[in-house]
Amino acid sequence: MPVEYNPYLFIVVLVVAAVVFALTPVALAYLWARKFKTHKPGQDKNATYECGLESKGDAWVQFKSEYYLYAIIFLIFDVETIFLLPFAVAFTGLGKGAFVAMMVFLLLLVEGLAWAWQKGVLNWK
Repeated sequence: MPVEYNPYLFIVVLVVAAVVFALTPVALAYLWARKFKTHKPGQDKNATYECGLESKGDAWVQFKSEYYLYAIIFLIFDVETIFLLPFAVAFTGLGKGAFVAMMVFLLLLVEGLAWAWQKGVLNWK
């Protein structure tokens, strides 16, 4: 006599296995810390540690917005190369619509470059 098969049983088993797989290391780390943790708080142990030196002054440092604009422009043209590579590989097999779409994409990128150039973002000061 065949056993009835529930299609959701497989999904439930995988979800339970995923949760157990994710929570087991966390539980083991928690138990390890509770058993082997030293209970010796003090001024030296609770002090902020960075490179072995005590920090002096304010940690707040302001950066000019030009640095962020440089980073954004770099990311734009980095993403452009990611999109252009598959287009270049399959160029001969694509139709006119794909060519027009890629030209519109490149036009928008060139427009962004012209805007950045006009605003002086590309001039390092």
